Amino acid sequence: MNAPPPGAVDPDRLRRLLGVPELAWLIERARRRLEREQPLTGTVSLTAPTEAQRVAVERLLGRAPRPGRSLAVRLHAVDEVLRRSGVSPDGLAAAVESLTGPVASLRQTRQNESRGWQEAYQPLQALARNQPRLADWATGTESLVRRLARTPEAAGRLSSAAAKVLRELPAEPAVSLPAFAARALGSAHALDDGTPLATLTLSGIRALTGFPDGNGAAWRREAWASAGLLRDELSSTVLTLNLRGTPALDWLAETGEPCVLTLRQLTHQRPRATPPVVRICENPAILAAAADTHGPDCPPLVCLQGQPSAAALTLLRHLHADGAALFYHGDFDWGGFRIANVLLSHVPWRPWRFTATDYRALAATTPQLPPLTGTPAASPWDPALAQALTEFGARVEEEVALADLLADLGRAAEDGDIP
Repeated sequence: MNAPPPGAVDPDRLRRLLGVPELAWLIERARRRLEREQPLTGTVSLTAPTEAQRVAVERLLGRAPRPGRSLAVRLHAVDEVLRRSGVSPDGLAAAVESLTGPVASLRQTRQNESRGWQEAYQPLQALARNQPRLADWATGTESLVRRLARTPEAAGRLSSAAAKVLRELPAEPAVSLPAFAARALGSAHALDDGTPLATLTLSGIRALTGFPDGNGAAWRREAWASAGLLRDELSSTVLTLNLRGTPALDWLAETGEPCVLTLRQLTHQRPRATPPVVRICENPAILAAAADTHGPDCPPLVCLQGQPSAAALTLLRHLHADGAALFYHGDFDWGGFRIANVLLSHVPWRPWRFTATDYRALAATTPQLPPLTGTPAASPWDPALAQALTEFGARVEEEVALADLLADLGRAAEDGDIP
């Protein structure tokens, strides 16, 4: 075997002298000092050493250690042995690196890691600059990225993929989620439930579309659908009354009965007839009462049943594109405003008894209203409305306005709807 060059560590002799398992504790303590940029001086000790560990220290230093419950070793003595024997002419630090690999200081390691995390967030920050609605989300999602990815390298890949997906959302028209994932990411399963990418992307979708937080399979399906990504074509539905334009719709309109349309129906055979005005409500009780009161004479009505589904958005976009004027009414509370804002981000609508004047009139004449709770939301269709809610501090559910809404529908049926 060739001898090591002058001044170099002799690896074979070093392993026999210092690299034995009984001295691993000594190497570990020396390496820790190097990582902390501390000098290899002073004494290190081991509590309750084995006899084999004592023998290994005696063989290393050429003398028996002092008796006692602990085993103490002076580092400079080890350094001298290594230099004098020629096993490691550059001393203990070179020996530690030869046995365990290059030593990086913890300070430098932390700086590199911090730089790596900052670089990992860059794709999301770049996305936020192009889509201001995601600015707060991108800033506040760093802890989620860390939890999902664990390392800067994995976080960089995760952020890049999420930014790529969110840059293409909302998808209009709606598209199958697996098909979108295959096109955007090269795998139909890239956005499957439970993956870090699906979790991060859904978080971004909530910021992008205003969809409320939640959990469960049904919630995830509707959250994806709010951005135009469909788990299936049948689960997403919209409730309507007296729309026409297909044989089934025409038949139901003749009888004044409500109809549930699926996204599949709307994408395969959308209504061919478009009324000049379509009113939109939030709660099914309004549509049911309209059917009971006005039957086939009721003007066309669409019910969101909470957050607008992909089916509802598809229908309303179609009606708007074909010239229908849309009028909306919802709950007078912060949750109702968020629903209204999501709808407004997809289709333009005008308020239907959904202004500050309407709210004040109802709040002033309705006893024992529940208190207003939750995080405030804006009302861009009437900025004074949000201020009125804050001042009055009461929520007014849509059903409270039922008599007025039914009266409007009755007058429209008699006079004809003109936007």
